[in-house]
Amino acid sequence: MLFVFRLLALSSLIIALARPRTVDVSSKTKTTKGIDIVMSVDVSGSMLAKDFKPNRMEALKDVAENFVKGRPNDRIGLVVYASEAYTKCPVTSDKAVVMDAIRSIKYDNVLQDGTGIGMGLTTAINRLKDSKAKSKIVILMTDGVNNAGFIEPQTASDIAQQYGIKVYTIGIGSNGMADFPYAIAPNGQFLFRMMKVEIDEALLRSIAKNTGGKYFRAYSNQKLESIYNEINKLETTE
Repeated sequence: MLFVFRLLALSSLIIALARPRTVDVSSKTKTTKGIDIVMSVDVSGSMLAKDFKPNRMEALKDVAENFVKGRPNDRIGLVVYASEAYTKCPVTSDKAVVMDAIRSIKYDNVLQDGTGIGMGLTTAINRLKDSKAKSKIVILMTDGVNNAGFIEPQTASDIAQQYGIKVYTIGIGSNGMADFPYAIAPNGQFLFRMMKVEIDEALLRSIAKNTGGKYFRAYSNQKLESIYNEINKLETTE
C-alpha cells in the first residue's frame, strides 16, 4: 500500500512539473495558419479634416475597430506616425488590447507634425520581419504627401518586399477641398479653413505594387468601410 501511495505521489509531481493545460485543438490550428497584420496610421494634424464625419481620424478608428473584430484568428498590431513613428500596440492575438489602442488614437502633439510615410512603414516592418505567420500584412493609411522622416517611402517599400511583407495602402481624403485645421486658438481649440486635398497617390500605388498589395482611395466614411471589407476578403485565414 505504501508503494502505491508513493507511485501516486510521484505521478502527481510529474504531472505538476509538466504544467498541463487545456488546449483547444481548433484554435491551435487556426493560430499556425493565421495572418500577422500591422495597421500603420497617419496621426498628423490633417487627419482632423472634416470631409469625413466627424473627421478622418474618428472615421478611421470606427472602421479599424470593426476590422479587428472580424479577424478572430489573426494577430494584429498598431503603429502611429506623423513626422516620426512609434508602436502603439505590438502584434498580439488579444483583440481587446488592440481595440483599446485603436480607441485611444488621437492627434499626437508629442510627435512633430508632418507626414513621414517611410517612418510609418518601416516601424510596421520591424514588427513583422521576424514573424513566422503564413502571411505578413501592413495596412498603411495616410491623407497626405511624404514630407518628413529620414527613411524614404520607396526604401521602406523595398525592405518590405525583401521580407515578404505585403502592403495595402489607403489614401484618405475627398476630392477637391476639405475643412482642414490650420492653427490652434488661445483656448486650445483648432481653427479650420477650406484647403485643397493633396495625396501622393502615385507613391501609394508604387508601394502597394512593389510588395504585392493594392492601393485604395477612400473618399468617404462608407468608402473607407468598403475598403476594409475588401481587404478582409482578400486576406482570408483558414
